[in-house]
Amino acid sequence: MTRTLRPLTLIAALALSSAAFAGGTHAGGHGHDSDETAIGKPGVASKASRTVTIEMTDNMRYTPADIQVKQGETVRFIVKNKGQVKHELSLGTQQELLEHLEQMRKFPDMEHDEPSKVTLAPGKQGEIVWQFTKAGAVNFACLMPGHYEAGMKGQVKVNKK
Repeated sequence: MTRTLRPLTLIAALALSSAAFAGGTHAGGHGHDSDETAIGKPGVASKASRTVTIEMTDNMRYTPADIQVKQGETVRFIVKNKGQVKHELSLGTQQELLEHLEQMRKFPDMEHDEPSKVTLAPGKQGEIVWQFTKAGAVNFACLMPGHYEAGMKGQVKVNKK
């Protein structure tokens, strides 16, 4: 029975991973028309009006966790993992983050290659450059299993022009 289950498990995993690749970004779509999402779009580093450093720690917190930006502003986020375990910063709507959280529960070793997400090993740093094109709230969270539930989340308040 074990010999039969292993190939079936492998086939199922490959089918699911190919479906994930075909689906484009978690924001939906394949990026054919525009990179614009519900929370803005990837920014151009040379157009960033400022840099904000965000630290992630094993107490399941971001510092800072509340950030203010202006609508239309491009921000370069330097994200530093000061902890001893892997953490990530994912920008999104609350719904997008919760949907992605479910995916991370099923596939905890999922790798990200999206401009609105960065996953970092302990002691590493990365960056996200993002243009906030719409006023309102943009959420961010660590979606590693258990981290979001422990309170590892924050918010970018995008103020109207």
